[in-house]
Amino acid sequence: MRRATRAVVAAALLAASGVTTFVLAGPAQADTQICEQYGSTTIGGRYVVMNNRWGTSAEQCINVTGTGFAITSQQGVGSTSGAPVSYPAVYYGCHYTNCSPGTNLPRQLSAISSVTSSITYKYVSGATYDAAYDIWLDPAPKTDGVNAMEIMIWFNRQGSIQPIGSPVGTTTIGGRSWEVWRGSNGSNNVISYVAPSPVTAWSFSVLDFINDTKNRGAITSSWYLTSIQAGFEPWIGGTGLAVADFSAEVNGGSAPPPSASCRVTYAADSWNNGFVATVTVTNTGSSPIDGWTLGFTLPGGQAVTSSWNAALTGSSGAITARNVAYNGSLPAGGSTSFGFQGTLSGAYSAPSAFTLNGSTCA
Repeated sequence: MRRATRAVVAAALLAASGVTTFVLAGPAQADTQICEQYGSTTIGGRYVVMNNRWGTSAEQCINVTGTGFAITSQQGVGSTSGAPVSYPAVYYGCHYTNCSPGTNLPRQLSAISSVTSSITYKYVSGATYDAAYDIWLDPAPKTDGVNAMEIMIWFNRQGSIQPIGSPVGTTTIGGRSWEVWRGSNGSNNVISYVAPSPVTAWSFSVLDFINDTKNRGAITSSWYLTSIQAGFEPWIGGTGLAVADFSAEVNGGSAPPPSASCRVTYAADSWNNGFVATVTVTNTGSSPIDGWTLGFTLPGGQAVTSSWNAALTGSSGAITARNVAYNGSLPAGGSTSFGFQGTLSGAYSAPSAFTLNGSTCA
């Protein structure tokens, strides 16, 4: 079970050693070998390949080709009930201030019309690892530090390891069946899609996975896509694992706005310096909602002090309310309510608009 934030651990180790996060080897022309703990290089004038040996001081080396990389030596050993030893990967976008050449990321999801990718993996036997395709998102256009949301696509796993959190069901994306896991590593939320059998090569829509995560209420269209990464998380062994080929394309242009499928009823009692509000969310669509996020803006002079039946982010201005464990599922025609108390300065007024999972509500 992969349980620590790769970048957080790496940052702590780097602070202790006094070195920078990435050792840049320069653009890769012929094959390039990287053994530095956080060494990286660029390929194709478009992507970054990183060694990213974040969980061990034992040596790991990768051979970088013009289209990917292969692990040539992996000496670290991790506990299968804990974290992997590294995440060697190739990526498009930004990772801890190291952005791929000419990338158009970060980019707000509402300004993305399509995200496509192609990946070819090479697997080995006798090792414990997962082949992990990572999609990172954040409410802000972040180019450094830990993002708030990680989507993992497990193309393959070998050994007694499992994703963060616990299984929450299955889904079909891109014509394939996936087991869905959901949890948090303490620094960011994670939704993982696990293939029931190894997938060696696939060209697919990354946006399909992002939209499924959005439909679960984990993100909204106002969030930013910051990077797309493909690599391996080895626990034991891993020599010979390879990303033989990787490509990714993020296309701009506004996606069609989501149609309204919700109704919000907002009722409040106020007094000279405070108020209590009850918010009822109704699913007016024909399909169930599995996980919801309600966005709204409090008028000036109002601030939240406590809440119930929802997890609220922000205390004034823009507010995000997310479901809790027992009220995340809204069947067609179903509704749920939550409330909050706040302070008040001046005349009371209600929020003027609400969005549910990025869709404007009536």
